[in-house]
Amino acid sequence: MTAAEARNADILFERRGTAGVVILNRPQALNAVSHAMVRALAHQLDVWEADRAVTRVIVTAAGGRAFSAGGDLRALYDLGRAGRYDEALRFFRDEYILNARIKHYRKPYVSLIDGIVMGGGVGISVHGSHRVAGDRFTFAMPEVSIGFFPDIGATWFLPRMPGELGTYCALTGERLKAADGVAAGIATHRVPSARFPELTDALCGATAVDALLGAFAEPAGPREGQGEGQGEGQGEGQGEGQGEGQGEGQAAGEGQITAQRGAIDRLFACDRVEDILGRLETEASQNGTAFAAAATAALMRTKSPTSLKLTLAQMRYGRALDFDACMRTEFRIVSRVMRGHDLYEGIRAVIVDKDQAPRWQPPTLEAVAVAEVERYFAPLAGELGLA
Repeated sequence: MTAAEARNADILFERRGTAGVVILNRPQALNAVSHAMVRALAHQLDVWEADRAVTRVIVTAAGGRAFSAGGDLRALYDLGRAGRYDEALRFFRDEYILNARIKHYRKPYVSLIDGIVMGGGVGISVHGSHRVAGDRFTFAMPEVSIGFFPDIGATWFLPRMPGELGTYCALTGERLKAADGVAAGIATHRVPSARFPELTDALCGATAVDALLGAFAEPAGPREGQGEGQGEGQGEGQGEGQGEGQGEGQAAGEGQITAQRGAIDRLFACDRVEDILGRLETEASQNGTAFAAAATAALMRTKSPTSLKLTLAQMRYGRALDFDACMRTEFRIVSRVMRGHDLYEGIRAVIVDKDQAPRWQPPTLEAVAVAEVERYFAPLAGELGLA
């Protein structure tokens, strides 16, 4: 590979001082994660883990707008429509193994997240030891909007967010800004975007990572509202938010979603999607409520009914599973979803034809049987193998 080809690669690796630096370099696609990028990152992590001179890994992204807006959905759509399911599942197998590799990595793994982080981009950041949110940090898991489910380890980290916040994010695709991201545990620190170059340089030195981040970090809250626009059909940047009336009663320095925790915990505690919708609609009928219950219920009703029920079951199962069991569960689910209908219909509506009018099958929650949901969790003949 020539020097010019290396500079134009979708993912770049550099050695700077004590650090191995990863640069997601696909800004024209909002740094969506491809299969080749997954394989390259997995290989480089092995190299750096064995190199005693590398004491930490830093993950950054080019372009400024997105850290990574997800996975390469169009590539998955084309594989599935061509019936190349085994090839598509090789991507998920490698991606999930990489997620587990990052979770168990023996050196500090620091992600500098400034911009959109969704789907596959969350998978290569949230499982690392340190996640730093910049001013434009915007997290979401909008998979139910495209007939999919929150994967890349979401079975583990969403149920472990405070209260029912993870369930809320999973079923609505709601976006969290920096203050909420820190409160939810998605980010471990908050640093102003303008200081990211200075922080990166410092991280390449010999000072301990925890000490450096403690010195650079600021309290979450003051910089909310500086995020940029939504992704446009690249990666998984199709999550829809609502947010009407959700800033009332907000404490200084508190995120908008965190301020609604009481309502979220109460409304999303059910084990049936229908019951959650029922509580939202009852809430909406009561005057004076600060939570946008009607908008939230309406938003959920646009999602794939199968995805909603599957995702809620996933959130409940995940509470009792260890990390590796969560990853094996997700591989069981994706192995069935890839051979279904709604994923391809969702991608068609959002990415391919862009008519925003998916025709889900089945079209209603009532038509999705409990036994059908349970089928997705059944063991496979070829389970996901994790070292």
